[in-house]
Amino acid sequence: MGGLSAEREVSLNSGKACADALEGEGYRVTRIDVGRDIAAVLDRLRPDVVFNALHGSPGEDGTIQGILEIMRLPYTHSGVLASALAMDKAKAKLVMAAAGVPVAHGVVVHRREAAERHVLPPPYVLKPVNEGSSVGVIIVREERSHPPQELTRPDWPHTDWLLAEEYVAGRELTCAVMGGKALGVIDIRPAAGVFYDYDAKYAKGGSIHILPAKIKPKIYQQIEELALTAHQALGCRGVSRADFRYDDRPEGSGKLVCLEVNTQPGMTETSLVPELAAHAGYSFGELMRWMVEDASCDR
Repeated sequence: MGGLSAEREVSLNSGKACADALEGEGYRVTRIDVGRDIAAVLDRLRPDVVFNALHGSPGEDGTIQGILEIMRLPYTHSGVLASALAMDKAKAKLVMAAAGVPVAHGVVVHRREAAERHVLPPPYVLKPVNEGSSVGVIIVREERSHPPQELTRPDWPHTDWLLAEEYVAGRELTCAVMGGKALGVIDIRPAAGVFYDYDAKYAKGGSIHILPAKIKPKIYQQIEELALTAHQALGCRGVSRADFRYDDRPEGSGKLVCLEVNTQPGMTETSLVPELAAHAGYSFGELMRWMVEDASCDR
């Protein structure tokens, strides 16, 4: 839990919730705030299972998974390749598209190029290619005459490479996969504004979750099938969460696209996967127990 990424605080919250639930299930739990000495700490502890509650790098990009594979310590969530692939939004989109999962049109650009000119016709979205939790996301509206100048900041805290994607209006939908089963679809509506940003994700009352999503049954089933296809195409294991946009406005395009797959979805009190698991009949403790029992090497 914790770690070194921009999502450290979210990871600490996820880790505490998971550790508390696992202790409630009867497991003996050691909480580790991950630093660069993590290999030495794990070598000293030699746990039976590592529950990975890290978000961002190095917990979600294959790095920690590689350490655990070398040390032969069974762990939860996805393995080295799936984690690294899903963390790179541009490469993940190529794999998902090849598997038949619809994705938004986009291009990878350097942030300075994106600050000099509109790299796509507005409206479009700019996001770091390897961040989660909506960190660093910029929506360029139609009325914005100039590209975003915040990209030129000397203290820009993210990668220099951005994914520019067409903006798909409409609903924000998400679907969790647990093993080989989709758990349902949530319609996420930010309580303020129109963007499901960091605050909407993690602040109490920041968003309204409608479960099951009130969409056509055919679309609901299609999203579950696409989430499972994306999970399998990327090689994910354990629990993942796929995020979608669906434009079902009366004047809309009807477009449905998968934005990304999260291999380390949040497990805080406002998180989506525990809510979807409960909808499917799993208490939070039962979800944690399933993940521990599912842990392995060679993932």
